[in-house]
Amino acid sequence: MINVQQTGNAELMEFSVTIEETNGHTRHQVTMSQSTYKELTGTKVSPSECVEAAFKFLLDREPKESILSHFDITVISTYFPNFERDLLNYL
Repeated sequence: MINVQQTGNAELMEFSVTIEETNGHTRHQVTMSQSTYKELTGTKVSPSECVEAAFKFLLDREPKESILSHFDITVISTYFPNFERDLLNYL
């Protein structure tokens, strides 16, 4: 289960994310600018739903323990160049 809590709502939004599975949990701090949010979603979903979709994308590619504990959502494209295109499938 992915639990996303938005903790900041400035130009650079902040999120606290917990991933819970039967073999334990991990915690992550994620940032996302308002402009990145608009580019990724066209504002058709909430910022929290966008972050949750990003974690679903990541979990399909790596275990929760491999996900960085603190990062900006734009970093995902560094590791997975198809992130922005494929994210639409998770929204």
